[in-house]
Amino acid sequence: MSIWEYANPKKFMQTSAVVLPFVAGLAGLCLLVGLVWGFFLTPDDYKQGSTVKIIYLHVPAAMMAINAWVMMLVTSLIWLVRRHHVSALAAKAAAPVGLTFTVIALVTGAIWGQPMWGTWWAWDPRLTSFLILTLFYLGYIALWAAIEDPDTAADLTAVLCLVGSVFALLSRYAVLFWNQGLHQGASLSMDKKENVADVFWLPLLVCIAGFVLLFVALVLVRTRTEIRARRLSALLARERLA
Repeated sequence: MSIWEYANPKKFMQTSAVVLPFVAGLAGLCLLVGLVWGFFLTPDDYKQGSTVKIIYLHVPAAMMAINAWVMMLVTSLIWLVRRHHVSALAAKAAAPVGLTFTVIALVTGAIWGQPMWGTWWAWDPRLTSFLILTLFYLGYIALWAAIEDPDTAADLTAVLCLVGSVFALLSRYAVLFWNQGLHQGASLSMDKKENVADVFWLPLLVCIAGFVLLFVALVLVRTRTEIRARRLSALLARERLA
């Protein structure tokens, strides 16, 4: 069995109908366990107090905001190379979900940063690149809406996705590229010394798993909707020609 079989809309719809309930259920379970564990069963930090608990929303949302764009990049490249319509529709479906995660990350970051830095916003390298990534999300969604021909829209948004990937990369690695800036380093790292304490780390992993599963579930739902909308458009066009 080849992975490209799932680029067939019929195969995708059949498989996603089976997978979606399990992914959505696991997402709900992980989010419930992770957020309750993190917000109510972990102690306050000795420096940041209870403010640190916003990490359970901010870090997963920020990670998924960037990874959503990476997913859009991959599916856009598949469209450009192999012209599979499901991949283009999956990229289109992921954009509003990624934008939502980006807004959550910006808002929770401001709430977290105000008591820590004394300001709601700073032109820190990571924050600035993240804000630009948000604008690329908006531009991507607007470009899809502005172009009537779906294949032309898919081509142009794929190019925009390639350009925006630079800022997705900067958002992820800005702290490493520039030593200056208010934003702290990664909360999760291959180097255990850089990780948050285990008491915060374990529920954070559960929350991250919940956000990943939630993203997959939402993208599946939206991609299925896009496929149905494309089919409906084709049927209406045939009726007009008949």
